[in-house]
Amino acid sequence: MQTVIIAGGKGERLGLIDIPKPMVKLQNKPLLEYQIELAKKYGSKEIFIMSGYMSDVIKDYFKDGKNFNIKINHITEIFPLGTAGCLKQLENTINKRFMVFYGDIVMDFDIHSFIEFDKNQKESIATIIIHPNNHPYDSDLIETDKNNKITKIIKKPHNDNNYYKNLVNAGVYIFSPEIFKFIKENEYQDIARDILPKIIDKNIYGYKTAEYIKDLGTKERFNKIKTDFKKGNINKFNKTNKRSAIFLDRDGVINKNMDTSPSLDNFQLLEKVEDAIKKINESGFLAIVITNQPMIAKGFITFEETEKIHNKLETLLGEKEAYLDEIYFCPHHPKNGFKGEIKELKIDCNCRKPKTGLFMKAKEDFNIDFNTSWMIGDSKCDIEAGKNIGAKTILISDKNEYDADFSAKNLNEAINLILNEGQIK
Repeated sequence: MQTVIIAGGKGERLGLIDIPKPMVKLQNKPLLEYQIELAKKYGSKEIFIMSGYMSDVIKDYFKDGKNFNIKINHITEIFPLGTAGCLKQLENTINKRFMVFYGDIVMDFDIHSFIEFDKNQKESIATIIIHPNNHPYDSDLIETDKNNKITKIIKKPHNDNNYYKNLVNAGVYIFSPEIFKFIKENEYQDIARDILPKIIDKNIYGYKTAEYIKDLGTKERFNKIKTDFKKGNINKFNKTNKRSAIFLDRDGVINKNMDTSPSLDNFQLLEKVEDAIKKINESGFLAIVITNQPMIAKGFITFEETEKIHNKLETLLGEKEAYLDEIYFCPHHPKNGFKGEIKELKIDCNCRKPKTGLFMKAKEDFNIDFNTSWMIGDSKCDIEAGKNIGAKTILISDKNEYDADFSAKNLNEAINLILNEGQIK
């Protein structure tokens, strides 16, 4: 697959003077070179570098790509065209689906998996990588349906009266050549701001991943990226490598228990939960919620209301720079006899803890190693579920019951215990 790298950034917030932003160095190698190596590793044989500001620095370094064992084409803007406007210059050159990187993104992800996902989306004009981040409040947010089709793009600033799922555009795309029809010639346009909203009814899909894809737009983010680079986290988080996870029950662990009255208004985070989950994010563990929600089957709450509660959870966490990698929930209940119950959900399923169906789904989605993972819960079924997958367990309780490996008074204490154990791999 041909790869296009949009490399027009100035790097003013990084204080760059002599080089454009894509040429900023990580351990004595330009960021752009890492991107080219990644594309080449996964089979790309031709790169188009779209540049403008200080383009000669990029051209002089990479030339035609022979020294990097790949064909490199340089396309230079006569005047600024933006991330979309510059693509229009390739309309008569590219006639197959192609991949696009933003040139200020540090990343290592399984491109084969991304391409395979894209192939399975029939008649789509685009697939974009989406993921949660630690600053959703100043990001455009993405909404998808159950089939991963993007249904809405919520521009920043967001409506303060609403709650949103923490999913943002990572700045990596696969486009059909049909995209060129929606880009005006010789006009400044941005992919996210001007083009995606225009094609949202043309089948755009979101590929969600927890792999390392971060922009280095600010000095603070760049310093964090340099730390991650030294730790080896950038490569380690590639989906082809196994990850460790901290699985979290919801009610009684993250938020006050709502068993008798589940509702959006009653949802309230427990003390220091945001701090605890932020520690998970910074540690390298995945933060994954797995929760039984039998109130859906009992008819006490709907799927739509449950989704709103989870959006509130993600919004409240995001405000404190914390995020969850995924939320899995079981809506079933095996026993009949509740007024207003949903009969088709009254089943003995394989996803209700202590059974392991949702854990297996998480393992498939994120390539998780259960043996280096943890389960934190406040009930017997949580501890049994953790043991059933071979993870270590922590019970949120004043006393250690149910044969858990450890107990803790709250989630923050539990996370400190895990991190002090030095279990991250």
